[in-house]
Amino acid sequence: MAGPDLFPERLRAARQLRGLNQADLAAKAGMPSASISHFEGGARKPSFANLRRLAQVLDVTTDYLLGRVESPGLGVAADPLYRHVENLSDGDRDLVKGFIEMLASRAGGTKKGGDG
Repeated sequence: MAGPDLFPERLRAARQLRGLNQADLAAKAGMPSASISHFEGGARKPSFANLRRLAQVLDVTTDYLLGRVESPGLGVAADPLYRHVENLSDGDRDLVKGFIEMLASRAGGTKKGGDG
């Protein structure tokens, strides 16, 4: 088991999967470019808050970044709606996300199983 040493490799792979360079990722995550370089080089580990921001920007699970699961999207893969989302381009992912948000808004923001 490779354990914590997977983080730098997973961060780099997720960043490249999204077509981002280190500066792009840093800007989107609201952190200095040097931090991304340190994380990918293994010199530093992110705080929990930064780990969550990186996962959110890269649209992967924190479990993937930490090496706990093999697939970047395994955390959402249980819902068939997300089965193929990791194969989409960033533009298509944004389009799908916007569409889902529009549908949720149109439904009045009620959640399944609610009293609404």
